[in-house]
Amino acid sequence: MTKPPTIKLEGPSHGPHAGGAPGHLVVLLHGYGADGNDLIGLAPVLAPLMPDAVFHAPNAPYPCEGNPMGYQWFGISRLDPQVAAADVRSAAPFVETFLDDTMARHGLDESKTVLVGFSQGTMMALHVGLRRARPLAGIVGFSGMLAGPDTLAAEIKSRPPVLLVHGDSDEMLPAVLTQRAAQALEANGIEVDVHIAQGVGHGIDQTGLSQAARFLLKAFDLPVSK
Repeated sequence: MTKPPTIKLEGPSHGPHAGGAPGHLVVLLHGYGADGNDLIGLAPVLAPLMPDAVFHAPNAPYPCEGNPMGYQWFGISRLDPQVAAADVRSAAPFVETFLDDTMARHGLDESKTVLVGFSQGTMMALHVGLRRARPLAGIVGFSGMLAGPDTLAAEIKSRPPVLLVHGDSDEMLPAVLTQRAAQALEANGIEVDVHIAQGVGHGIDQTGLSQAARFLLKAFDLPVSK
C-alpha cells in the first residue's frame, strides 16, 4: 500500500459563483515553476458558465529547482516518457490525497469532479485520473504529454473522457507529444478530443479555453450554449 504523503497540498480556490454548497469540483494542476495562482486565473472565466462549481488549484509539493518562487511536481530531467513516468508516479499520491480530501470536504465524488492540468500538471492529471477505481467526469490536459504510455494498459482502472489542447508553436513541449498521447489513450479505449491551437506557444489561448469550457459543461452534464 502506498504510504500517504506527509506534505499536505494547499493553494487558492474560487467559487461557487452562485454561492452555497458546490455541486461540481474542478481541480487545476499547474506546470513546472508555477503555483496554484497561475491556473486559478481560469476560474473567474469558467465559473459563470458552471455556477455551482468550486475550483481548487493546489501548489505542487516541492519548491522549484529552476524557479525559487514557484513549485514543481518533480524535477525536470529530460523529455523521456519512461524517465518521466517514475517521477510522475512518485508525485501521484499527493494528487490522490488532495482529490480524496477535497471531494470529501465538499461531499462530492468522482462523477462530479474534473482534473485540469497544464504542462507538468497534465502529466499528473492523466496519470492519476486514469488509475482511479471510479471514473472522473473528465480530464483536460493543456500543453502536456503522457508519461509511461507502455504501462497504461496494465494499470488503467477507469476511462473518463479526455480533452487535450496544445499550441502548434510550443517550443517547450512540442505538440506532437499531445498527438502521441491521444493515440495511446485511444488505444486503451478512452474517448479523446484533441485541439491544436494555431500559432500558440506554451500557453492557453482563448480558443483552447473555449474548447475546455465546452468540454467541462458536457462532462458535468450542464447546458452548453450554442
